Amino acid sequence: MIALGVGVFAVTAAPFLRSRRARLVRRTVPLMGTLAEVGVVHEHPVYAHSAIDAAFDALRGVEALMTRFAATSDVGRANQLAIEDAVDISPATAAVLVAAVDWGVASDGRFDPCLARVTDLWDVRNRTAPPPVAQVRRFAGRHLYRALDLDLGPQPRVRLTDRDAAIDLGGIAKGYGVDRAVAALRSWGVDRGIVNVGGDLYALGTSDDGDPWQVGIRSPTTPDRVSGTLPLADAAVATSGDYEQYFTADGQRYHHLLDPETAAPRRSVTHSVTVRAATCLAADAAATAAFGLDLSVARRLLQRRGAELVTAHSA
Repeated sequence: MIALGVGVFAVTAAPFLRSRRARLVRRTVPLMGTLAEVGVVHEHPVYAHSAIDAAFDALRGVEALMTRFAATSDVGRANQLAIEDAVDISPATAAVLVAAVDWGVASDGRFDPCLARVTDLWDVRNRTAPPPVAQVRRFAGRHLYRALDLDLGPQPRVRLTDRDAAIDLGGIAKGYGVDRAVAALRSWGVDRGIVNVGGDLYALGTSDDGDPWQVGIRSPTTPDRVSGTLPLADAAVATSGDYEQYFTADGQRYHHLLDPETAAPRRSVTHSVTVRAATCLAADAAATAAFGLDLSVARRLLQRRGAELVTAHSA
């Protein structure tokens, strides 16, 4: 069995090639703070690797524009300078910010692309105890995405109207990057493949046996076990969960999925939610917005946005 397993998904294809010519060519590289994997079904391996190069170049381009960890990126420059004056940004970053704000409005702030200062405050990769309550309360219920002022003229510009707002596209940029990588594959004439960036995944066409890709969703409690399988073709899935980035203090887990209403990790009876959508950008944002919601409320929100809640794993 051929496995493409990165992050929360394991992607499998049957071992026998129906065409007996095309085969799966794949490669994995570190990108966007995780592992990115691209697989292409093609009869010419050299050509397939060139298409994979183009897909990785697309991902690197998105990372260079939208990471908040580089002072030279669009997001880095905006977070440093946009409180004083509007900052020029690329059309791609502007488009993702528009989508992010749209998700903020549609979810009544459950998706908020301006929580970078809250994310830094919790710093779940390095903390061993929660931050002071007063510091957390400062950010609670602020709807900080409303401080994002976008000028969508010929030269897009962004301004931040609240000093507590800072852009963090961690809940949507990976999905957009996957979509751009898929577009790069299509520009090379590839119509069968997989792009998987840390669990944000798009299945292009069918697998090498001609059937839909079988996407195995990893168990949040036993990560080396697959808890279910989802057939996927020309569609995206993304998972948000509390089990990869967290610290534990006094027996409580504090994870990286923050609730804008409390400015603290979301309290949830589920460990993870998996969402299917037409684009990976939509699946990424939808999974972030849906995590921790009552499942009936989550389904209604996602249905309005053209997405589908596939699974929710209880704690």
